[in-house]
Amino acid sequence: MRFLRAALLIAPLAVGVQVDRRGRQTYDGYKVFRVVPDRDTADLEAQLESLSAVELSCNHGHGDAQHFDVAVPPESLDAFNAFNYEAEMLSEDLGSDIALEGELQPFPGLEESVTHTNAKAAAALPSFSWFSAYHPYADHLTFLKSLQAAFPSNSELITAGTSFEGRTIQGIHLWGSGGKGAKPAIYYHGNVHAREWITSMTVEYITYQLINNYSNDTAVKAVLDNYDFYILPIVNPDGFLYTQTSTRLWRKNRQTRSGTTAVGTDINRNWPYKWDGEGSSTSPGSETYRGVAAGDTPENTGIRTFGDKLGAGKGIKLYIDWHSYGQYILTPYGYSCSAKAPNQSKQDTLAKNTGAAIAKIHGTQFTTGQTCSTLYATAGGSNDYFTDVTVAELA
Repeated sequence: MRFLRAALLIAPLAVGVQVDRRGRQTYDGYKVFRVVPDRDTADLEAQLESLSAVELSCNHGHGDAQHFDVAVPPESLDAFNAFNYEAEMLSEDLGSDIALEGELQPFPGLEESVTHTNAKAAAALPSFSWFSAYHPYADHLTFLKSLQAAFPSNSELITAGTSFEGRTIQGIHLWGSGGKGAKPAIYYHGNVHAREWITSMTVEYITYQLINNYSNDTAVKAVLDNYDFYILPIVNPDGFLYTQTSTRLWRKNRQTRSGTTAVGTDINRNWPYKWDGEGSSTSPGSETYRGVAAGDTPENTGIRTFGDKLGAGKGIKLYIDWHSYGQYILTPYGYSCSAKAPNQSKQDTLAKNTGAAIAKIHGTQFTTGQTCSTLYATAGGSNDYFTDVTVAELA
């Protein structure tokens, strides 16, 4: 399976929609370009909008960024070329790239024998083949239940509120020798943006390895004995399910609002801290729409309230909001390119060292640094909230 880098953060097209035999939107014939801005921001964005071009990088309002990545539908290619942008083609056919993901695969069952060495195991872990394909939303819930059954003395299923459409946000809590809730928290969540399927697979992989290696790897045991892990693989279940049944590249939640036909709010522009600044949109149709009021999405309320309780308890050592598209390890702040966290140097050094460790093993290069200055401004973002409101040591 190929986890796509070039397709994971693309916004859905609003007009000229093509669908497959199952009624799912397709992107056949779309070409992806990296455009270097050479004109006024407003003019550039208006021109791209007139083409029904799909802006990938979601850097709203940052025409001074080094580039925009956009997907252009086939019927707009001639008009795009007429604008004479300085552009590099990244994909000849976006639809073909997405097809490489393959079809969703069902839950593969458990390992034929209990292959992990955790002495406290009561059942086999899910088959490791889980990580060779993407899966329907319901199967992710089955996977979580199977993980917990394989580590029953040191884990429990948890919930963090409900989605707009009423789905429970589900996860798992792991602990070590100190007992449940006795240690500072490590708080992970994925798929806040619905189309970023690889993020839920990533946090599930980490969870799997923690359980599988707790009794035979001293480093894993030390981490789990010193910290409680709270892991929510899919915190935008409505949007995630919608990407699997209708529009693969949907980003926001599925919240409707009075006074507009536009659907969805960007949950990661909705945190109630520095909410109304640069780096989000007031337009309900925007991919970075921040909502009517800070914290007014039910998904944000759920994961925020859960995190607040962790902070008020034993505290939070590390908070990671997992995203995809580019290779970045980002530290605070998103709302400002000049503000510094009290332990900014420590966080930046840790991010840099983590990137170096990944490169040493896999050769994959990660860019590290503060969110605003390294990527773009993100008003109402999660890591700023967990830096200044419910304070995590590392966010």
